[in-house]
Amino acid sequence: MAIETPARIAVLGAGPLGLEAALYARYLGYNVDLYERGRVADNVRHWGHVRMFTPFGHNRSTLGLGALKAQDPHWVPPDDDATLTGREFAERYLVPLAQSDLIVDGLHEQTEVLAIGRAGLLKGQLADDEQRGEHDFRILLRAIEDQGHVREYFATADAVIDTTGTYGRHNWLGPDGVPAIGELSAAAEIEYRLPDVLGADHDRYASRNILLVGDGDSAAASLVNLAELAATTPDTWITWVTRGHADESLPGPVPVLQDDPLPERRRVALQANGLAVGDANHITHFGGTAVESIVWHPDLERFVVELVGKHPGQLEFDRAIANVGYRSTDELFAELHVERCGRSGAPRTLAGEQGHGVITAEPDYYVLGAKSGGRNEPFQIAQGLEQVRAVFAIIGDRADLDLYANVVLDGS
Repeated sequence: MAIETPARIAVLGAGPLGLEAALYARYLGYNVDLYERGRVADNVRHWGHVRMFTPFGHNRSTLGLGALKAQDPHWVPPDDDATLTGREFAERYLVPLAQSDLIVDGLHEQTEVLAIGRAGLLKGQLADDEQRGEHDFRILLRAIEDQGHVREYFATADAVIDTTGTYGRHNWLGPDGVPAIGELSAAAEIEYRLPDVLGADHDRYASRNILLVGDGDSAAASLVNLAELAATTPDTWITWVTRGHADESLPGPVPVLQDDPLPERRRVALQANGLAVGDANHITHFGGTAVESIVWHPDLERFVVELVGKHPGQLEFDRAIANVGYRSTDELFAELHVERCGRSGAPRTLAGEQGHGVITAEPDYYVLGAKSGGRNEPFQIAQGLEQVRAVFAIIGDRADLDLYANVVLDGS
């Protein structure tokens, strides 16, 4: 059943897809509250020094361009084929979009969503009953206001679009997906994101003995930057530990697609693999190896690490980077009818509704973006834009509704 305008839609997370979902809803005439626990594009800013794998044209929408042109006729977007850094993407597109007239009035930064329920219902009530959708969502929020004052309050919504992503909780660097011995205690000293070792984090990593764990795109990007750091600060040493790639005849630990449509991703993977299998100075690669234990000694300011597998032994490090991926959390929808896949951790779709974003068993609750795939393959923004389109076709009960294709905007 369609949700008629001007119903209220709550969008959770002011990242790329949250902003696009809020904008799409506003174009259709819905009232929108966009909740962000930090600042707009917080997660993008965290890896802002890293160049994106996809060009700008894959990461923007016609609605976004139109909103920014309407706001400022002199605004010039990046070229569609430009490969921006995360920082450039945030500064040149995401932040201006958040400040546009259609979004800014409904934007709530420094506001964390703590829990979501149905007004007047408990989780077990009206299961598989359409009447459940007649009860408003009730959202518990915690806002940091002026001078650091914290306020908790409730808000309501007719529909919820969850774009909070998978950065809420990192994976563990232990050998079986569980924490290594000592990792829980040492987690505050381990870097699970992509540090800016050539910029803001230079002094923390320069002239240090560094452990890098992971064999995906993030680990590859970290290794390439660490190699550049080592080239300028000779006392910097990197030990790269990957669970796979025990066979030295393989081209390297990072998978490389033969016909990868993203040349930047291919370039970084090839460069990292070359550093692993070549004679790169200051870099040691231990393939087929895992971290059994990692203990932080604050008095020495060093990690003592026990490795198992092809290269067993005990080593000491000044710094530890664990680029081992992220997983989504289910705390937000714990009181809703949202099930998770036992393998990927992704929210389950309703039978027969695949391809429309994630349509959960909870009426009018949608999960978009990386969170919709759980631990599956990396998620591209272009996929999320298609999810935005599909979800609003469902909300509006119009299969042919496609503002991206049907709305002609000057300058787009």
